[in-house]
Amino acid sequence: MRSGAKVAIVGGVFVVVASGVGYGGYNLWNGVMGGDATPKTNSGEGPRTGPVTDKEVTAAARDFLAAWAAGQPEKAGQLTNDPVAAEPAVAAYREGAGVTEAVITPGTPVGATVPFTVKATVTHENVSRSWSYQSRLSVVRGQTTGRALVKWAPSVLHPKLLTAEATLRTGVAKTPPVKAVDRNGTELTAAKYPSLGPILDELRTRYGTRAGGETGVETWVDSGSTTVPDTTLLVLSKGKPGTLETTIDAGVQAAAEKAVAAHSSASVVAVQPSTGAVRAVANSPAGGFNTAFSGAKMPGSTMKIVTAALLLEKGLVKADQVAECPPSAMYYGRTITNLDGFSLTGATFGEGFARSCNTAFIKKIDDVEKTEGDDSGLAREAREVFGIGLEWKTGIKSFDGSVPEATGGAAAEQYIGQGTVQMNPLNVASITATAKDGRFRQPYLVPADLDDRPFAKAERTLPPAVARQLRDVMRATATAGYGTAVRPMASVRGDKGAKTGSAEADGQATSDSWFTAFADDLAAAALVEEAGHGATAAGPLVAKVLNAR
Repeated sequence: MRSGAKVAIVGGVFVVVASGVGYGGYNLWNGVMGGDATPKTNSGEGPRTGPVTDKEVTAAARDFLAAWAAGQPEKAGQLTNDPVAAEPAVAAYREGAGVTEAVITPGTPVGATVPFTVKATVTHENVSRSWSYQSRLSVVRGQTTGRALVKWAPSVLHPKLLTAEATLRTGVAKTPPVKAVDRNGTELTAAKYPSLGPILDELRTRYGTRAGGETGVETWVDSGSTTVPDTTLLVLSKGKPGTLETTIDAGVQAAAEKAVAAHSSASVVAVQPSTGAVRAVANSPAGGFNTAFSGAKMPGSTMKIVTAALLLEKGLVKADQVAECPPSAMYYGRTITNLDGFSLTGATFGEGFARSCNTAFIKKIDDVEKTEGDDSGLAREAREVFGIGLEWKTGIKSFDGSVPEATGGAAAEQYIGQGTVQMNPLNVASITATAKDGRFRQPYLVPADLDDRPFAKAERTLPPAVARQLRDVMRATATAGYGTAVRPMASVRGDKGAKTGSAEADGQATSDSWFTAFADDLAAAALVEEAGHGATAAGPLVAKVLNAR
């Protein structure tokens, strides 16, 4: 058979097309009609072991794609390493998705991985639409038989099928389409703002019926979960979209998208301190897990904003009074050091904050214990003043931070944002917004009156004198010659303050880069994973977002 020839499937509506590269030399017809991909051993004494060969990869992929294309789910399942899961999934592909015809075109294998393209027609009642996408499969050796088999995963059938519960569906959409707009009425689309793709899907799932639209006919990924939104893949006939107003600012969002795209793994959130409105949320890579809202990472020294508030509230420090900053400090057997072992002599607490002196905070834990009665004062400060760990109702799923009550060495780690403290950019941006405004205002993406959901409320606000000092030490961090945030914040105009951070996560060769800052009535926080010091990577990212206000 010459390269590029089409091979019809008897009794079916599918065809498999040879790519001409890596497949043209094999008899595709033989594979469709039952060619054997089972390896033979050299000795004939048992199944073959070792890595799959190029020929085995080609044959196993060919036979699986042919069986799938021919509408033979049982055969396709037997050509995988998990037939129990694969067979019903392949059967559901045609039935659930309404695929009436398709062409599957294998690409050039790369090792044991074979890419392929599916060009299909999807039909629901009298409505049909063309559908094209790319996927891939991998070939492994069966553990008991030694056969070359397709490594089963639902994503083989479509890359958006990420769990065993997820399925493809075609029919009348569950919810009407929505036209999401920013606070000024500018339309927000995943094409223009890629990070908003999953967020818009979730907003549609939650609020589509409240936005006044009418449903259309679509193909979508049914997540099989009440907490994970469905994902629309193809629109066969458009419904009437309803309008959904969000708090996003299109200009700030555009800057956030561009800023995170410069990094392989980064996220940022911008919040308005006076209201709690989320002005931007962006992730890199875009379109996947929403680390900005749902991540849980140690925030490093950005946590010192909360720790400083605790010490100021207890009267244990003042911004303009001298505070110890030795090279290292020990608490319950845990030694905490400063970066490169630096120390400060005769420096104020404000200068220690601006220079990110770890030991200036650790030296005060004993005093906190005396005033609080235990070591867990930081956990209470985070919850009661900054709203961390309360149930936030942002409009989409979010992780709302965690500062567990801790004692001894674990408490010391928490003071500098290590150990058991877990945050994401949403949480840290909110902490900065609280410092700027003096009170916690729960972040949100859509108004509360859209669904009458209750916003989380902190038990108390920062005393005015404490809030003033907290802003002052953050201002010094961003503007004083010794501040760690001076360089990235140099271009930011207006009333500004900041805090740098780096977190040494287990198993990482390089620390995570954190940075948070406010400028006038906008606060932002960013995380760039495994990027080093906060001022180096996350700092310039936050500055770009603040400059877009």
